[in-house]
Amino acid sequence: MSDRNAALDRARTFITVLVLANHTVVAYTAFGRFYPNHYLWSTAPIVDAQKWIGFNVLTLFNDAFFMSLMFFLSGLFVWPSLQRKGVGHFLRDRALRLGVPFLAAILLLMPIAYYASFSLTPAKLSFGEFWLQNVRTGIWFDGPAWFIWFLLLLDLLAIPLFLFAPALVSALNRLSAASAARPWLFIGGLFVASVIAYVPMLFHFGAVSWFNLGPLQVQASRVVLYGVFFLAGMGVGAADIDKGLLARTGNLARFWWAWVLTAAAAFGALTVLINFRRMRLSNLAGAPPFWWQSSYGIVYALACVTISVAILALFLRFAQGDKNLLDPLRADAYGIYVLHYIPCLWLQYTLLPSTMHVAFKVLIVFAGTLLSSWAVTAALRRIPGATRIL
Repeated sequence: MSDRNAALDRARTFITVLVLANHTVVAYTAFGRFYPNHYLWSTAPIVDAQKWIGFNVLTLFNDAFFMSLMFFLSGLFVWPSLQRKGVGHFLRDRALRLGVPFLAAILLLMPIAYYASFSLTPAKLSFGEFWLQNVRTGIWFDGPAWFIWFLLLLDLLAIPLFLFAPALVSALNRLSAASAARPWLFIGGLFVASVIAYVPMLFHFGAVSWFNLGPLQVQASRVVLYGVFFLAGMGVGAADIDKGLLARTGNLARFWWAWVLTAAAAFGALTVLINFRRMRLSNLAGAPPFWWQSSYGIVYALACVTISVAILALFLRFAQGDKNLLDPLRADAYGIYVLHYIPCLWLQYTLLPSTMHVAFKVLIVFAGTLLSSWAVTAALRRIPGATRIL
């Protein structure tokens, strides 16, 4: 791992671990609800009777930024990859790295995971019957694999930019270079773009509805927002990363504390808005008032950008050394992401009858999910050629 890219590799691994933590605790949030007759409408595939309101805060914090940051980090190395490999090799690489895991997820991995949730309903079907029924009726389970197909789509959309509009990415890279000393330039532009990308989609689709086209699923209001973060990552990564916004000695890293404070203030404002709606506006029919929805959209975009920036600043400042606790996971992080939902949901299901404290349940599920998905990934990656996929 190069010294220059060490912090970014570690940040990507950290977000993967954060995804596992989020999927672990969502079963134990205070807002969790399970509907046996419509289990896919539940707040999570598994909802335990043991709950803690603190997990509400963690899931809200994660939801505010972590998938957008994943798209940003994924975009960083797209442009150099296209330049080095060419379009044909790039397409073959993406088909193996993203297409194959996505097909495996929707055809086998996610049905196995969601069968744990289905087992809590009154219907009694074997796994084979469950699988066939869903295929016949057009029910597909993406789970965390929605990120994989959407990333593949963004990678495909990067090719026309590479061929016909490279000046756009070059302009973003010049802005990144100017932001080594003045990070607010790029970050301010990303915030404005995020507001434009998110607020109209929020008004049209609402905050929680999902786009569904067969196995292709994604949160509708964030489709353009994710694209903006991916494009921003491409712009930063189009030339030497160490001479731009993410320079290890740049002002983003030097003034990490300022971005952490800004992110904390933005997240605090987002929390206040959400709690205000739950306490004061929950009885209103229809969509929330215009003032609340527009305020929420702007503050959400601000929290998304500033928390992402604060995470990057922290890693640039404190995770550039030769060794880091996250390093053993780095090579297997993608495989862990692809596989983790099966042990996560089945461990939550197994622990449902237990009356042990919720903290112990969370520790068991998180540790079991991480260790089992890591072990399986490490074993699979020993198969010749498997490292091209996982």
